[in-house]
Amino acid sequence: MNRLIALLFLLALAPTYAQQPFDHFSTGFELDGAHTNVACERCHTGGKFEGTSPVCVSCHSSIGAVQATAKPSNHVASNEICADCHTTSAWSPLAFMDHSAASGSCASCHNGVTTTGKPPDHIISSDQCDDCHQTGAWTPAVFDHSDITGGCFGCHNGVDATGKSADHVQTTNTCEDCHSTVGWEPVTIVDHSQVIGSCSSCHDGVIATGKHPSHITSRDNCEECHSTNAWTPASFDHANITVPCATCHDGVEATGKDVDHINSTAACETCHNTSIWTPADTVDHTQVVGTCFSCHDGTVETGKHPTHITSDDTCDDCHTTTAWIPANFDHAAILTNCISCHDGTAATGKDPNHINATNLCEDCHNNVAWTPADTVDHTQVV
Repeated sequence: MNRLIALLFLLALAPTYAQQPFDHFSTGFELDGAHTNVACERCHTGGKFEGTSPVCVSCHSSIGAVQATAKPSNHVASNEICADCHTTSAWSPLAFMDHSAASGSCASCHNGVTTTGKPPDHIISSDQCDDCHQTGAWTPAVFDHSDITGGCFGCHNGVDATGKSADHVQTTNTCEDCHSTVGWEPVTIVDHSQVIGSCSSCHDGVIATGKHPSHITSRDNCEECHSTNAWTPASFDHANITVPCATCHDGVEATGKDVDHINSTAACETCHNTSIWTPADTVDHTQVVGTCFSCHDGTVETGKHPTHITSDDTCDDCHTTTAWIPANFDHAAILTNCISCHDGTAATGKDPNHINATNLCEDCHNNVAWTPADTVDHTQVV
């Protein structure tokens, strides 16, 4: 009787035990997400429960006993640890992306199709995203040039990375001689040895400093006077110049004769030196086109002294171009009588206390000096 009661008790309890769920968490692999609706036999094939691998790929593979969803052929190149990116809820969307699990290059995913790629306004660059970007975020981005051993132009050629702009000054492709790796501009220094164009192709007052409004009249060959170190001091080396000064100093190519310059030829070098216009080294009177008095008027140059004898302004009648004194007038070529000049206006005439006489000076005086008189021709005494 006791055995029957015990049997009946066990039979009563049997359905209760069969309905008890298995605690899968106790195996170390919790069934959550999409796994909660998977029948046991989908993973535990052949009635084998113990020893089943908890690794995703042991089931999610195109080979093996368990035929669960596997990586598609167009899946990004990665390792086989699905949990690095996916959750058990669904393959997509990704919960996060562990870039350490990806084995392909950045651009193999970040191509604008699979996932975000370079935007249209991205600087010209290669597809090596990790040269500048980190896996945390696209920005901030920085490129470490410290390991670059080649010249800038190896990348900055306008194809692999940003190169010279269309309006860049005419130069060689040695970018690093002027630019730093921090930014294209401002330039750190201009190595003029890399500039191919003329100075004025940059120094035009727009691209770079040009001629100042108060600059002397000159052409645009800056290097004839200036160095690449600084505008000043400026010096023009005339040593190799074989043509006359006026070839350049014509008022167009370079400073020429001033408007108030004395009337002369264009042979500047006969009076001036190459260091400075004034003072003139000497005056070569053979190059003066005007009369003596056109310069020697007491304003432009020394003129007649207040005590000068009465005379007209034909200085060269008595003076030479060497010096004012000694002065000597050669009467040998004079065909007229003395009074034609010595009338007190053109040249010294009779003194107020001269004896009363005619104007035939030559009848008593010679042409060396007024006194003493050679003789007195009394026929001329009035």
